[in-house]
Amino acid sequence: AFLAKLEGVIAQRATEKPEASYTARLLDKGVARVSQKVGEEGVELALAGAAQGEDKVVEEAADLLFHVLVLLRSRGVAFDKVVRALEDRHRK
Repeated sequence: AFLAKLEGVIAQRATEKPEASYTARLLDKGVARVSQKVGEEGVELALAGAAQGEDKVVEEAADLLFHVLVLLRSRGVAFDKVVRALEDRHRK
């Protein structure tokens, strides 16, 4: 799926650290900054969901998902582990 592909791109940015990469710069700032970005994006999505149109909700949801993947990378957690946790919850 695309999220797995994006996870690979994020891993590549973390390893290669291209100068022009937003992802590499964010990862270099550390897990606390990445976590802060996830919080900011979550608030932006909540606000969009409450009071804005579908396009804005989609945009903010994409931003949040991206930053969640960056956070997982910064913590060394594979996205597949999150997917498995969701699958386990669904089975219960």
